[in-house]
Amino acid sequence: MIPLKDDAPRIGTPVVNYILILVNSLIFLQSLDWRFFPPEPRLSFIVQFGIVPVRLPIVFLNHGYVPWDLISSLGTRYVPLAAAVLPFVTSMFLHGGWLHLIFNMWALWIFGDNVEGYLGHSLYLLLYFLCGIAAAFLHTLFNLSSALPTVGASGAIAGVMGAYFVLYPRSRVLTLVPFFFVFFLWLPAWIMLGYWFVVQFLSGAASSIASHGAGSSSIAFWAHVGGFVAGVVLVKLFPARSRRYHYGW
Repeated sequence: MIPLKDDAPRIGTPVVNYILILVNSLIFLQSLDWRFFPPEPRLSFIVQFGIVPVRLPIVFLNHGYVPWDLISSLGTRYVPLAAAVLPFVTSMFLHGGWLHLIFNMWALWIFGDNVEGYLGHSLYLLLYFLCGIAAAFLHTLFNLSSALPTVGASGAIAGVMGAYFVLYPRSRVLTLVPFFFVFFLWLPAWIMLGYWFVVQFLSGAASSIASHGAGSSSIAFWAHVGGFVAGVVLVKLFPARSRRYHYGW
């Protein structure tokens, strides 16, 4: 199911949401400039600033047993702490391709403005980053032996979707449903987002069982799960901005 738009009224101007979409888009466009990022340096750039799960156990198990055959692609047994931790933030602003960027930014456009309107600019930005970090951590936890770099704002955006799920459960989302034929349905947000979360959870569980934790899936399902859960929890802990508005309750 692909969300197209929602009917929850916007509160104020979602300045932070606009900036996040702009920054993500500009960084992606810059990464396509082959003068600065020809194919090999671009891959090195993604490996350097993307989440590489195996880096974390190398850092914290420096004196323990780390199978060399699992980390040989890194080219070293030593990883600085910054190289393992900073990508938890930098990976949020990198994308693997046009579709990856477009789907992420479209979801942020649909759901982010309402969440920002409820929380206010500062708390919305904090929620975005904390959800992205939580998503990266859970992805790393389930793929500790993987040397595959992971990039994208999906985890942070999943957190925004989780917050929206709590705040606007009865708002309606126009959804494209491909099922033999293409259907356009207005679905309650709790159904659309709840279905999305269940699919991510089951897909993450299936990929973990199939790969035995080797991280072979090209989609970071556990990052989506971690971000969504973080969004659900954080939006309940964060206070609403002074002008409180609950839609559909």
